[in-house]
Amino acid sequence: METVTTGKDVPELNCPRGDGACHFLGEIVELRKTVDALTEMVRTDALTGLFNFRFFTETLALEMERTRRGTQPLSMIVLDIDHFKKFNDQWGHELGNHALVHIATLIKVTVRKLDYPCRFGGEEFVILLPNTDLRQAVNVADRLCEMIATTPLKMEGQYPITITASLGVDQFASSNSESSEAFIHRVDSWLYKAKHNGRNQVAHPELVTAQLNESVTTEEKDALFSFLSDDNQFEG
Repeated sequence: METVTTGKDVPELNCPRGDGACHFLGEIVELRKTVDALTEMVRTDALTGLFNFRFFTETLALEMERTRRGTQPLSMIVLDIDHFKKFNDQWGHELGNHALVHIATLIKVTVRKLDYPCRFGGEEFVILLPNTDLRQAVNVADRLCEMIATTPLKMEGQYPITITASLGVDQFASSNSESSEAFIHRVDSWLYKAKHNGRNQVAHPELVTAQLNESVTTEEKDALFSFLSDDNQFEG
């Protein structure tokens, strides 16, 4: 079957026998739309619109392998809504679902297009940040934590409800040899530390200040000392 471009989004399909436009074009287009919709359903959480757990596990393995083969680090943020069980007990599960959508919306506007925001399960979310080191990921987590705490959930007929979240952050470098499960566990441990320390905060490994490159040659040192000596003589 020959494909003829018509200048529109959908090409016109012509039969090879020269019978004119293909009579099955409409069915083919609808079939493609159905396949795209089903593909989106497989990878997306129905409630929040974020990527689902299945997509997360598959993508994590791919991104970790990409990091091992390259030099750019991969960072992960795990987020858990504080006291969500009490929230459901007080406000009901329907409002609890609105809270999950609310948090998902804040995550979407905080992360970049190249990041992968996912619903991990229940009230827990996870964000994969490719080509991102720990310091950059902590900045994202801090910004998200503050945004959640300062953006209450507003529902018709309800007073604004303040929600907070605890977040754990860590990075995976090309030198790491751990499994995806071990990486998740490592980031999760920082989440529990944030909860243990009082919630509504971000926990992460200590940020090490990058050391300046001090590789100065002997000739450069001699030239510098000579310049300083001459300068002192001039002042004298």
